[in-house]
This record gives sequence, structure tokens and C-alpha cells, in this order.
Amino acid sequence: MAAQLNPGLNHIPDQLHHIHIMGVCGTGMAAMAGMLKEKGYKVTGSDQNVYPPMSDFLASAGIEVMEGYRAENLAAHPDLVIVGNVIQAVFAEAEELAALRIPYLSMPQALGHFFLQDHVPLVVAGTHGKTTTSSMLATALYRAGMSPGFLIGGIVEAFGTNYRIGRGELFVVEGDEYDTAFFNKVSKFLHYRPHNAILTSIEFDHADIFADLEQIKDSFRQFIGLIPRDGALVACGDDPVVAELAARCRGTVISYGTGAECDWRIVELSHHGLTSTFTALKGGKPYGEFSLPMPGMHNGLNGLAVIALMDHLGIGREKIREGLAGFEGVKRRQQVRGEVNNIKVIDDFAHHPTAVKETIRALRLAWPERRLVVVFEPRTNSSRRAVFQQQYASAFTGADCVIVPEIVPLASVPAEEQFSSQQLVRSLQDQQIAASYFPDTDAILAYLGDHSRPGDIIAVLSNGGFDNIHQRLLTLLEHQ
Repeated sequence: MAAQLNPGLNHIPDQLHHIHIMGVCGTGMAAMAGMLKEKGYKVTGSDQNVYPPMSDFLASAGIEVMEGYRAENLAAHPDLVIVGNVIQAVFAEAEELAALRIPYLSMPQALGHFFLQDHVPLVVAGTHGKTTTSSMLATALYRAGMSPGFLIGGIVEAFGTNYRIGRGELFVVEGDEYDTAFFNKVSKFLHYRPHNAILTSIEFDHADIFADLEQIKDSFRQFIGLIPRDGALVACGDDPVVAELAARCRGTVISYGTGAECDWRIVELSHHGLTSTFTALKGGKPYGEFSLPMPGMHNGLNGLAVIALMDHLGIGREKIREGLAGFEGVKRRQQVRGEVNNIKVIDDFAHHPTAVKETIRALRLAWPERRLVVVFEPRTNSSRRAVFQQQYASAFTGADCVIVPEIVPLASVPAEEQFSSQQLVRSLQDQQIAASYFPDTDAILAYLGDHSRPGDIIAVLSNGGFDNIHQRLLTLLEHQ
């Protein structure tokens, strides 16, 4: 029997001491647990997959985690339950929540109530670049003395965490367009109360919840409509969909990109290894030269968006320059995991075809003379569907060698609608790209052990742990 939650209980109770979080081991949910604990609440949680490093983090924060989504997890009758979007209405714990009539919120609702209503939210949204751009913004604001709060979908290296309550008025949020909860099927960012926002790009993604681009555009259109008249939208003018929707914003619209019509432009982008340098133009006039410890035009544009927003907030260019130059990066975004025998192993989160294409382009710019080996794991609900099969076939230009494992099939999707790793490999071979298919991670490691050579850049693209392939490969190379 599926849980039917009473909409009248979707609120904060008058008396609040104990908060229970269902799905607590997710990146954003664990951050929420830590933030609520810091605010003085008793916090417990439940999840099906309780293992390090998240289990260690929660234990160190004094947060009890119960294994599985069992009805008895709510025996203590907490004052409030926060329901993660991994929770399904048929879970026993969700059914018990309905039966006990305990007040409940989604995670985005909780973030809005506990942390955004007393701050000025700076929301970074878009199909690509959200995590990097929001991390860059939070780091640069902190270095400028603003002490922002933040909640981001990746570990920000400057802080060693993905959240911070902060002491200033600003709060940076990565604005995810994915849905909120089983009882609230709208995009998360519609709960984030944007005052100022960055919008990097809009493409079709999340094929498991959106039928087409028009549905995604509708969510972003609603998000833009939340920005108040005294707020601002920093929008990528190079993206025609972004430009179309940005025109509906009631607040100030600040465009950025490479086009001559943009308010902020990036020119003279150059690379030296993982460092890039560029000049920012404001209103067509030189504003300053900036450097980032990340290659690629897409990262330069992310940096330009941060410059534009920080300038709008009244922060001086020298502080902006220092904040960007000292940006330590984000875990799993072009992160060098190690180097053995002059072979670099790089970890990157890229999974959408556009993200794959831009990541490969950036790595080629960083190391133009070295052999680039790309190991791509199709793992997301969208990448394991055939919807992007043709787009992936054109996403690997610039790679010298591409390795693709078999997917884990989607149980609810017919076989003919699922992505084919072998078909991708054949398509790449037709383009004269050396591509290979392997049934599993062990086979990939055996191949890399035999065929890697000094000077190689081995980039692993996956949004998951990929069987710890990065460290296993480094260990294998060390013993050869």
C-alpha cells in the first residue's frame, strides 16, 4: 500500500526538538543533517546504503543512522520528518509516517525554512556546471570576507565539505532541477527562494522524470519567475534557451558569454596544464585578467559568471581575482587523483554528452601533446537510456582512446530503449577513434595495466564510485 501523506501536515510543528531524516546518506541529505545538528536539534536518520565515507561523517556528527526504511525507525515519534527524494511511497517507513501523522517536509522545503529565509539566497542553476560554479562562488565570497553559507552537491576543496552555515547574509545554493519528493513532483530549485541567480545552460536531461526539453524549460521558467524585482539573474547569453527564458525575469538580467552582445565577455583564453587565464570584458571594455586552476572554455565561462555576480554585489575586482586564482576546485571535477610513472589519473563527474564533450576538450587543451585515454561509465538514469545514444557518438572528439563498460540495465526500461555500450564503441571506431568495450571494471583494469604508457592522461568519467577504479588503477600502475 502506497503512503498517502496528509498535505495539512506538510509544515513545521510548533514544538521542535527531534528531526528524523529519511534517506540521510545522500550528499545533500547528510549535509542537511549536519547543518541541523549544528543548529542544536537532535537529528536521526535512515538509509538503505549506510557505508563510509558518509556513515563515518554522520557518526562523527553524533547522528544515529538506522539501516533500511523500516516502520520501527519512527518508534521514537520524532517531531518532524524530512523526506529525501530517494524515498518511495511504498516504503514501510513512508507508510508509517502517514499512519503516525507526523509533520513532514522535503529537503528543499527544509533548506528554505531553516537556512534561506533569513539569508540572501544566491542560487546557481543550469544543466551543466552547477557544482563547479557554486563552489567557485562560495570560495571566492569567503576569500572576500563575506562568510557565506552554502549547500553544494560536491565537496568544496577549500572547506573539505559540501555545506557551511556561515555568518554572513549570503547563502549559496546549487539549484538542482531534479524533482523534490514523491509527494511533491516539482524541481528542487523552486523551493530555494532565489534573490540572485546564475543560469549556466538549459538542455534536455533527466529523461527519467522529464518527457522533453519543453518540460525542463517550464521548470526553469518558473524558477526565473521567483527572482524578485530587486534581484538579478546572471544568464549565459551563448545559450539560446537561457537567453529566451531570461527575458522573462523581473529583476536585472546580466548576460555573459563569448558573444559580442553579452554584458560580460571572455576573451584571450589560454592554458598551461590545468591553469587557464582569460580577460573579462564588462560592457565591451577590459575589466581585468583572471586565472583559474581549471582548464576549458566552459570553466572560464563559469568563472566569468562568478565575476559578474560578485561585481553586481559590489565586491572589488582584486578580491574577485584573488578568490578565483586561489580556488582549490571540487572533488570529482577534473580532479587529479594521482600520478605514477608519468601517467596521470583524473576523476571527473561528466555524464551528459555535452559535459563529456567539454571535459575532453578541456583536457586536450591542458595537455595537447599527451595521449588522452577516456574511461566512460554510463551510470545515470538518463545515460543508460538510448535517448542520448547518437549524441554520445559525437562527444568523444579529441580522445585518443575510449573505454566503455557494460551498463547495469534499468529494470523498468525495455531492452530496446536502453543505451548500448557496444554500439557506442562501434560508432567511435567508425570515426577512427580507438575504442574498446569491456564487460566489467576488472577487465578494464587488466587492459589499462597492459596498455598504459608514460605520458598518458587517463580520465575516468562517471557520476559514481565506479568500483574504486581510480585508486585500483594507481595501485596497479605502482606495482608494475
